[in-house]
Amino acid sequence: MIKENQKLLNILQLVVDAIIIGFSFLLAYNLRFDDTWSPLIKYGIINPPFGYVRRMEDYEVMLILLIPSYLVLYRLFGMYDPKRTNGRRIELFGLLKANTCGVIYCVAVLYLIKEPDFARLFLAIFAVVNLIIDYLFRLCVMRVLRGMRRSGLNLKHILLVGYSRTTEGYIDRLRTHPEWGYMVHGILDDNHKPGDSYRSVQVIGPIQKLETLLSGNEYDEIAITLSIDEYAKLEQIVAICEKSGVHTKFIPDYNHIIPTKPYTEDLDGLPVIHVRHVPLSSSFNNILKRTVDIFGALIALIIFAIPMIIVALLIKLTSPGPLIFKQMRIGLHNREFPMYKFRSMQVQEESEEKKAWTTKNDPRITPIGKFMRKTNIDELPQLFNVLRGDMSLVGPRPERPFFVDKFKETIPRYMIKHQVRPGMTGWAQVNGYRGDTSITKRIQCDLYYVENWTLLLDFKIIFLTFFGRRVNKNAY
Repeated sequence: MIKENQKLLNILQLVVDAIIIGFSFLLAYNLRFDDTWSPLIKYGIINPPFGYVRRMEDYEVMLILLIPSYLVLYRLFGMYDPKRTNGRRIELFGLLKANTCGVIYCVAVLYLIKEPDFARLFLAIFAVVNLIIDYLFRLCVMRVLRGMRRSGLNLKHILLVGYSRTTEGYIDRLRTHPEWGYMVHGILDDNHKPGDSYRSVQVIGPIQKLETLLSGNEYDEIAITLSIDEYAKLEQIVAICEKSGVHTKFIPDYNHIIPTKPYTEDLDGLPVIHVRHVPLSSSFNNILKRTVDIFGALIALIIFAIPMIIVALLIKLTSPGPLIFKQMRIGLHNREFPMYKFRSMQVQEESEEKKAWTTKNDPRITPIGKFMRKTNIDELPQLFNVLRGDMSLVGPRPERPFFVDKFKETIPRYMIKHQVRPGMTGWAQVNGYRGDTSITKRIQCDLYYVENWTLLLDFKIIFLTFFGRRVNKNAY
């Protein structure tokens, strides 16, 4: 079985990676210096480096140093760790980080040893070629392994201890992803009778049967899925599992309370789990995002200045009333602020507009208003909210006080979104949750953004706002 020879397979993969690195190196050399192979030289994109071409033997010396360095980086970035549940993007991201660090390392070494004659462009070509070839190889391996697991080969045999909602959620996910290769052999539980089952996984006895079952060493993993009111048994169960030497994992029954990747703190040897980790609570991240917001808002105002003037004129010509619609919203730290929009609806009583969402074919929308809402042009005045610091370019959309008071009592974790600045666009909006759509799904998206913020995620959301297919799906 593959799992029984994991170390041998890791060595084999390490050897294949070394071969790929060597092949990529030689291919990059030909692409860079050989005008027969290189389209860059052939079509005049770059000039042939006649003045400083070094012999292949000199570059081979670099290769001897490069291969072990790259293999160490692959190890550091987890490229040889078991990856049953990892997706293609995680694999690509790991390779991307390793190759980026590899290029930086090579450039630094060349600088330190004062070797100006090695072509830096060659290193860039090598990194790209190596990344593509190695990623394609790993995709092939991943595809073969997943096919084997779907066929019942290379399985991990596990036993569940405790029956709870977490147990059912865990089994649901394993059934949905047979390519992960997990075979559940049963559940031990004190509150269900033997023979009770969930999705063909049966309760096979009480928890006290665990030590007897482990004495036969039949299982690869024990997954502890106790209900939250049975945690008094946890310490004894872990002690039995560790005594047998079997790999043990704990799936908490309070996963609806803590995030997927909780932030832990070491308090003089005492582990402390923070219920919510908000990356933007970091001063550095906050300043970085604010800098991007100010710069982005100023650029956007310059780009959209003429369209905004045209829209303002059309509003004045087609509908009586003010040009800018100002409405109080709830923002960072639950503070109210006036949010600006181009007016896209008929003027109405303030008490009425506070309590109703815009719906499909809403009669209150002006002729030009429907177009503005579909194209998001009505949101452009919020760039001034961004400059004022009330909002960000990207973040959870702010809601009116009436709805905030309503939802915080009925939607779990609703108020967490106010731990960051609200945005002109957000993860919920690019996934189609705007207007009269599921508030629960919208909050799930907002929480994902709050807990997983990166600058790269912001840029992705901005890109999808302009080019995504689902952004305007529910814009009325």
